[in-house]
Amino acid sequence: MSDSAKYSDWSQVMTLIANAAEQGNHQPLLTMLMTPDEREALVARVNIFHELLQGELSQRQISQLLGVGVATITRGSNELKSHTDEEKVWLMDLLEKSTKNELDVEKE
Repeated sequence: MSDSAKYSDWSQVMTLIANAAEQGNHQPLLTMLMTPDEREALVARVNIFHELLQGELSQRQISQLLGVGVATITRGSNELKSHTDEEKVWLMDLLEKSTKNELDVEKE
């Protein structure tokens, strides 16, 4: 038995996820690591970021649209504020590309 946790910081977990992704196994890994509620919360967070980055709705409207509390939207907004404009553009491009790819797969 070791005296400390094997994974002690976020970068180690990210490396674990990257390694799983390289093997094409990121989905089963994340499914195993997260409860259904945590996965649902992550989906909500992605949608919150998408809506905030689009900038078309108020926080209250986003809250109503997604069925989450205004405080949850505010936490997402505060997190986005801590990132550069370049990071925000990158994230929005990624979100838009992922949505487009998903729609293309559904059409096939």
